[in-house]
Order: sequence, then structure tokens, then C-alpha cells
Amino acid sequence: MPEQTLRMRVEGMSCTDCEHHVARALERAGAHDVRANWRRGEAIFQLTEGHDLGGLAAAVAEAGYRPGPIEPVERAVVMPAPARSGAPYDLAIIGSGSAAFAAAIKARTLGARVVMVERGTLGGTCVNVGCVPSKALLRAAEVFYHAGHHPFAGIQTRAERVDLPTLVAAKNDLVAALRQEKYSDLVEAYGWDVLQGEASFADASRLRVNGAILEAGAYLIATGASPAVPPIPGLAEAGYLTSTTALDLVEQPRTLAVIGANAIGLELGQYFQRLGTHVVLFEVLPRIAPFEEPELSEALAAHLAGEGMEIVPGAQITRVAGRRIVATVEGQERTWEVERILVATGRRPNTAGLGLEHAGIETDRRGAIVVDETLRTTNPRVWAAGDVTPAPQFVYVAAHEGTLAAENILTGAQRRLDLTALPRVTFTDPQVAAVGLTEAQGREAGYQVITASLPLHYVPRALVNRETDGLFKLVADERTGRLLGAHVLAENAGDVIYAAVLAIKLGLTVSELAETFAPYLTMAEGLKLAAQSFQSDVARLSCCAA
Repeated sequence: MPEQTLRMRVEGMSCTDCEHHVARALERAGAHDVRANWRRGEAIFQLTEGHDLGGLAAAVAEAGYRPGPIEPVERAVVMPAPARSGAPYDLAIIGSGSAAFAAAIKARTLGARVVMVERGTLGGTCVNVGCVPSKALLRAAEVFYHAGHHPFAGIQTRAERVDLPTLVAAKNDLVAALRQEKYSDLVEAYGWDVLQGEASFADASRLRVNGAILEAGAYLIATGASPAVPPIPGLAEAGYLTSTTALDLVEQPRTLAVIGANAIGLELGQYFQRLGTHVVLFEVLPRIAPFEEPELSEALAAHLAGEGMEIVPGAQITRVAGRRIVATVEGQERTWEVERILVATGRRPNTAGLGLEHAGIETDRRGAIVVDETLRTTNPRVWAAGDVTPAPQFVYVAAHEGTLAAENILTGAQRRLDLTALPRVTFTDPQVAAVGLTEAQGREAGYQVITASLPLHYVPRALVNRETDGLFKLVADERTGRLLGAHVLAENAGDVIYAAVLAIKLGLTVSELAETFAPYLTMAEGLKLAAQSFQSDVARLSCCAA
């Protein structure tokens, strides 16, 4: 007789032993392939159609737990021939980062049989060498810097010294704890298999893992990206740091050259500068933060220079000789002596060694896997998600894509990736955050663009903080008044920008934003004030004026 996949809600489980007790009880009652999960309060299992469901509930109750409703679980894998019936897994995932875990969790929720293949450390970039460790160190440098540099009269503080080995060790402890809690523990909690080893496509429908063939109904590539290194003569011989190795540096350099002034270069450059290293920041384009609004780039450059950083825009580095960096700037060749070099020129998708050519999977000129709007590759049995695709390389995009891909694979939902209201944050101090279109992008898209820029000295929160380096800039459609983009350089800009994300997603006009309540003496009030400035001179408004 045919079988069905069912989910039973189970109350009273509080540990993994409880999961085993519930699973054994269900198996005695006729279920098989049981996956109980105490965190989710459920058990998913296979059962022959027509089997007595009451017996299952009675068995769970006899084991000391409270059985709840039993419901079917959708688990059909939508894929071309050959059918998945002979494959041991419904979904095989290559990689174990945010996209991979989001996909595995969604797939298991849908009742699918999942295997994950990882060649390195579980957890991918974000928790191990990206977001978590970098932001922990940035916060530490911020605390240290402000202890010796604050704007308040009558308060005397000082920054004593930096114990970099201890700081890095504490960062490593945090990473290990989060990797265990947010990654390793979830494998057991949701119940999927993990294989340690190298995965590559043997052909269009099979993987080879550690020399053995692995078959699944469908495949998801979520292998992420790694630091890209430009082909500068002498760079390799001189030695260099990347965003990965810089986070583990325990000997503080006296001088540091940072090549690249986008998010990673800016964040790590300020981190080392605030610890006491003299940083020289090189950018080949005419300004730092080159993809942000020019006003924000200019204000951030002024702030970083005020902290002592040397900024060299429009720098074409021609060679590295030992500790010397040679670059052409404004037509003149100049030389800098530095102790260490940090390369922060972007990240390249991890596709080498995957055997994509054996599976008919295309990549673009950057090496990213080509996908359609549903994240399907040029092989109809294979999807890709996260930094290995051409999508913006943000962890929350990767996680969203992983969930979307799994749902499309397992239910045929054909959900499409929509990045209309995608925020981005650079965690300098002050932070840079943006969502939607820049002024130039709005004009290129055919809008009749109007803008409003509000310096921070018009925002009461910035005044009482005595930190007025920064601004708000809003971009709107003159015809409809609809908000097209928001760009912020301010303390906590990353928190502030979420309100603008919702405004753009919901199609608010700047008038509606101006009429929305904003709590006084918050940085988020700057959004309201900037919206008001389209129609009013905010310099002539009283505090809290609507």
C-alpha cells in the first residue's frame, strides 16, 4: 500500500532522550523513518495509508508525552526524470553556511530526506570568519577608541592598552559557541545527515563525495565565496592578509595598507586604526564607499581622516616590493612603506573543484553560478543559493535564497527572488546604511527624481550625542512622491534603515513618511525630518514639530 508522510504535534519533550522515547513509541505503533524534534515539539514519520492513527497517539501517551493533531506533510520533489524514488535523499546540499542551513531546515520542515556535504568547518563564512567575528572585534575597537576620545566636557576617561591575543581569543570563544548553538546543534534538532568531504558532480544527476557516488532527487549548491586577490605584481611574494586572516592577527602592526575601500576594507581599516595602527586606505575608484551616495562617501572620508586614517582614492597600485607599495595617483607615482598589507577587494564564488562542467552548470564571467529567478541553474536538477550566485553577498540574502530554493525544489512553488527593498550596512562608526535606489540609479531607471539631504546637526539625537558627522539622504519620485531610496550615515544607521525598508516595500510616499510618528531623541527621527525637509525648512521647526 502507498505510504504518506505525517507530522504529529507532541507536547512534553524537553531533550534528545525525549526524542528517542517518542520515536521508539511511534515505531512500535507501526511508523518508520521517525524524526522527533523536542525543540519544535513534533515528530515526522512515514506511515502506510489506512493505518490506525489512534494507535500512534496511544503509544505516545503511554510513553509519557501528550500527543497532538496528526497532519500530512507535503514532500513531493518536483524534478525531471529520472524519478526520485530510487534515490536515498530528496535533497543533497553542498556547503554548510547560511544558505545551506536555511535550505536544510526548510526541507526538513517539509519532510524531505536531506544530506549536507561540507569540506571544511561547519557554519560557512558568517559565523566563522565573517559577520560574527568581525563585528565582535569592531565593537571592541569602538569601546576602546571612545574611552580615549569622547565629546563630553566634565568626563575624564582614558584607553589603557590593547591585549590583542586576549581579544582575539574571546572572539574565538564567541564564534565557537554560536557555531555550536546555531549550526551544529540544529543538525541533530532537525535531523539531517552531514558528510565531511569534497563534493563534485560526477555527471548531471550524481555527486562524487570522497570517491563514492551520492545520489539525490535534487541538488543545491551553497558553497559561498572566498576573498578575491588582485593580480598585483609582487603582492604574493610580499605576503598579505585577507578579511579571514586579519581577524586572527594577534600581533598588531604599526602600519597597515588596506587595498579596497568598500565595506570590508572600511570596517577592518577603522578597526586597526582605532587600536593604534596607522592605516593607509587605497581605493582604485575616485572615492571610498564607491557604491554609496557621493555625499555619504565624502562625509565618511572626512570622519575617518579625522581619526587619523590616510585615504588614497584613485590609486592604481602598480607593484609591491617587500614592504613598499607603489601606486600611481593623479598621474604621479608614489611609494608607501608599510608593515602589513590587507587585501579587501571583494569575494569570489567558490566553484573550483565542483565539476560543474560535468553537470552542464553554467557560470558567469565572475565565476558565479548562473541561476534563474527561482534559483534554478542550467541543470534542471540543480539549484544554487547564497554567495556562489550573482546575488548581493549578504548573509540575510543567502538565508532567504536557501529557504526559497528548498521550497521551490520540494513543492514546485516557483517563488521568485525579489530584492526590491534590500538593505545594506557598512559597520563603520558612524555606520553607513542604505536601501533602494541612489539618486543616479533613480534617474537611470527613468524616474523624475527629487532628493532631500539632511545633515546630522539637524537631528536632535545627534546633537545630544555630540556626534554630528553624517547625514540622511532620501530619493523620491517627483511625480508620485513615492520613496525610492534612503541613505544614512549615522550612529546605528543599520537599525534606522529598517523603517525605510518597510516604507519602500509598502510603497509609502515621503509625505506619508513625514506624517508618521517618530519617537523623539532617536536617530530614526532623522528619517521623518528628512522627509519633512521636502516641504519644510527643518531648521525653522521647533523640537518635536510635526
